[in-house]
Amino acid sequence: MASTLHDVARLAGVSMQTVSNVINDYPHIRPATRAKVEEAIAQLGYTPNLTARNLRSGRTGAIALAVPDLALSYFAELAAEVIAEAERAGVGVFVEQTGGDRDRELELLSSPRLKLTDGLVFSALGMGQEDVARLDVPYPMVLLGERIFDGALDHVTMQNVEAARAVTDYLLASGRRRIAVIGAHEGEVIGSAGLRLRGYREALERAGIPYDEDIVAYTTLWHRTNGAVAMRELLRSGVEFDAVFALNDTLALGAMRALEEAGLHVPRDVSVVGWDDLDEAQFSIPSLTTVDPGRSWIARTAVQTLLKRIAEPQSGHAVRLQLADFRIVERESAPARIA
Repeated sequence: MASTLHDVARLAGVSMQTVSNVINDYPHIRPATRAKVEEAIAQLGYTPNLTARNLRSGRTGAIALAVPDLALSYFAELAAEVIAEAERAGVGVFVEQTGGDRDRELELLSSPRLKLTDGLVFSALGMGQEDVARLDVPYPMVLLGERIFDGALDHVTMQNVEAARAVTDYLLASGRRRIAVIGAHEGEVIGSAGLRLRGYREALERAGIPYDEDIVAYTTLWHRTNGAVAMRELLRSGVEFDAVFALNDTLALGAMRALEEAGLHVPRDVSVVGWDDLDEAQFSIPSLTTVDPGRSWIARTAVQTLLKRIAEPQSGHAVRLQLADFRIVERESAPARIA
């Protein structure tokens, strides 16, 4: 038979309440008492009844993560890191996929499924600044991404403009002057594509290089196919370029395939830089120079921030915008110096 709370208390020579306090990590317990209880728990192999504990605390012991599309490697790797961080805290994760559709994102915010969780890490893609009032929800939430700012929520995100400026500066410093962009979105200002394009333009302006719309390739999605198609269209147009800034790694990988098909060498003829530092970027041929936008830090910080809000719902702490550090990871596709 499974051991009970009473069995642990009897073996440790303490009350059941003391055992409960140790299990729930109550701070004001003498170290010697805590050690006795923990030794009894280990000796008996006691496992707390999490369901009963959650009912008493009003918590489920789980959080939700909503992302646009797990087919995009960035979100798959982000989800894995969120799950790992939550597991380290003893919390489960329910993953929701919205497709980046505004209606599905709005529906999720009021979904009964969220009652099975204590809070939400939400990466919005379809919603925008005009939807900020819809984020007034009766549960803790941490926002990811670049679609909504200035809301009354904790927000963990990356430095899109600054990192895009740094990428462009990096390519200019290597001697490149005609830097094509792949993955821009028509008319977008707030959002990953719009912010990264803004950083690119700012770097060109600072360097005294005119912005050329002819070497900016627009796509709807950011998959490998889109990168390859956009690159083939640039090549067919006959426009000259000596570098490519792809707005994510999967676009970059597709673009490099199309360049190879056209008989162009990366990086001798064209340097290519991506964004995300996906695991596969280091294994492509050539390996992909890319931006590490701080994905691991974002996952860790989002989970820790959410769990703090869950644990201290009435804390009154001001909401925070937390920005990840970034770095350029130099690999073969765009060395800092071109041979």
